[in-house]
Amino acid sequence: MSAFEVTILGCGSATPTSTQYPTAQLLYMAERFFLIDCGEGTQQRLRQLKLRMGKINHIFISHMHGDHYFGLIGLLSSYHLQNRKNALHVYGPPMLQEILDLQMKASNTQLVYPLHFHPTDANGKQLVFEDKRVQVYSFPLRHSITTTGFLFVEKPKDRKLISDKIRQYKVPIYALHGIKQGKDWVGEDGSVVANETLTIDPPPPLSYAFCSDTAYAQRTADFVQGVDLLYHESTFLQEDKARAKKTRHSTATQAAKVAKAANARHLLLGHYSARYDDKQVFAKEASEIFPQVTAAAESMRIIASADEITIEQ
Repeated sequence: MSAFEVTILGCGSATPTSTQYPTAQLLYMAERFFLIDCGEGTQQRLRQLKLRMGKINHIFISHMHGDHYFGLIGLLSSYHLQNRKNALHVYGPPMLQEILDLQMKASNTQLVYPLHFHPTDANGKQLVFEDKRVQVYSFPLRHSITTTGFLFVEKPKDRKLISDKIRQYKVPIYALHGIKQGKDWVGEDGSVVANETLTIDPPPPLSYAFCSDTAYAQRTADFVQGVDLLYHESTFLQEDKARAKKTRHSTATQAAKVAKAANARHLLLGHYSARYDDKQVFAKEASEIFPQVTAAAESMRIIASADEITIEQ
């Protein structure tokens, strides 16, 4: 069954507290591990949850506020000390490369593994990574400094062969690849067997969108239309909407409006201000507009398939 998993490493905003870490998430999609933002303490959280830190080959940083990247240099340094061999790709604002270069220079460190930096561009939706199974796009958010969200999309899978039909029509092995791609089978006698007779539809491609930090913006929904799981920051409740506007953040109500406009399947809230003790009030507020909502929590795992979205705490 096709599915992806999001593990919440941290879902707080601004500074760490005794109960919550700054923003960081680990996405497992199409057998690839993607780290999204890397707030202070991220590598400790990876170790505590016994996640496969060495399997992360791509790190995406949304913007240059410290609660979203202060854990990055520590993680890169740990990889160095562990004699990492695999190349690591970091995607983020151009200034992030300057900071990483300066930190390496100051510590006289020459990494033992290849580090490739890919600057993001906040001018519209941009394809920042692609392989044979996944595409990742960046798109602009509306924050106090230049910030991008990220959209992770599975590529469509091949059609699934019906074994009995393949045997019945004596389709040779060499023709199977084309049939998986949607071609009909033409026999030696010129007879045509429709592709729909030989195959069934593959599972629909799944998608995950990450939106933190941002003020409410209608265009955000346009960038992530039809997404399966939408993470949207909800730093404040609606009672503090004036502060949300001033700081270019969102309320739970505003996050729900984006999810509804985007026709998302499920909404995941996070990036909470430390002023709120009960995080479930965020989900309660958002549910009045968008019922399919979950308030993220430390160590939570969200599993999304075509059939259902499961929450494990």
